[in-house]
Amino acid sequence: MGDLQLIDDIAAQHKRTIGRLKFLLDALQPQGVTRIRKLEDGDELDINAAIRAMVDLRMGQQPDPRIMMRSVRKVRDISVMVLLDLSESTNDKVAGHDYSVLDLQRQATVLLADAINKIGDPFAIHGFCSDGRHHVEYSRFKDFDQPYNEIPKSRLAGMSGHLSTRMGAAIRHAGHYLVAQKSSKKLLLVITDGEPADIDVRDPQYLRYDTKKAVEAMARSGVTTFCMSLDPRADQYVSRIFGTRNYMVVDHVERLPEKLPVLYAGLTR
Repeated sequence: MGDLQLIDDIAAQHKRTIGRLKFLLDALQPQGVTRIRKLEDGDELDINAAIRAMVDLRMGQQPDPRIMMRSVRKVRDISVMVLLDLSESTNDKVAGHDYSVLDLQRQATVLLADAINKIGDPFAIHGFCSDGRHHVEYSRFKDFDQPYNEIPKSRLAGMSGHLSTRMGAAIRHAGHYLVAQKSSKKLLLVITDGEPADIDVRDPQYLRYDTKKAVEAMARSGVTTFCMSLDPRADQYVSRIFGTRNYMVVDHVERLPEKLPVLYAGLTR
């Protein structure tokens, strides 16, 4: 647990960003029932279309057969897992600033959590680091069945970075929780500042390939995995792990807090 005041300060610091996001989030919220007209096969008769068809018949013209309509209820049906890289490198200061990568991750996660909570999508926030294949630490700041209140906020305030980045193992474990959700769409959003690495692996390609296999296993289970990387060199490897359309490299790390909620809106629209 950490100091809740830290989370309140983040909200105050990004007040303008939150204001801009409000309009974006309102567009994502379900807007009730929509009627789809001009259907040959539907749930109910479209009276106006039927009258036009009868007029055409009386005038000896070919009527439009699309006289049915269907009512569709707009419902967002998606569950989201935010998986944070909490390795030692996240303690590094952002170039030219007095705050760390971990501080930015916390800010971005708080803004994103507020946004998802407003929309109403089920979500969880977990984190990971590692010290070899037999010691992967996994932190659950918020679970799917837990409200976003003082408890997860305190946990986010107290999160810290240490050890290494065994990403494949963490993705498999996160997928275990995500696959259990009943939503038709499932999104695993990985936020990392570097490539997969660990102290017991010398060949960097090994853990990259292991992470790729984990991502592929998630896809077979119906989970879309998207990576937001803060590593400026990520273009060299991240597309081979997550796919050409399932990643974003944030060149200016300090913009992460404003970019993350916008990315989420685009992925779940």
